Amino acid sequence: MSAECSSYLNADKVLVSGFSCPRTGGDARAVYCCGFQDVKYCCDDPHSFFPYEHNYMWWLSVGALVGLSIAAVVLFAFIITVCVLCYLFISTKPRSKMDTGLSLQMAGKTSC
Repeated sequence: MSAECSSYLNADKVLVSGFSCPRTGGDARAVYCCGFQDVKYCCDDPHSFFPYEHNYMWWLSVGALVGLSIAAVVLFAFIITVCVLCYLFISTKPRSKMDTGLSLQMAGKTSC
């Protein structure tokens, strides 16, 4: 069984001539033509849409999870810090008005 990959223009707009799968010197199980309009390759799964191994995607997702976890911890620490500072600001606020040392008098009255 073999498949024919037609010629195509790659991302650099260079014409890549058609080829048949499996390619000489390649994997004998890669009998299907897979890929997109600008990238075609031989593969062993007719439903393959990505030319890389799944391990590549696994490490990409692990890296994304680690990055998101670190960002979540930093955000959580920031929120906790803001809450603690607000509590300290409110709890250390004086309960009554401060005495300015000036006594208020009624206007127009004079004391002797």
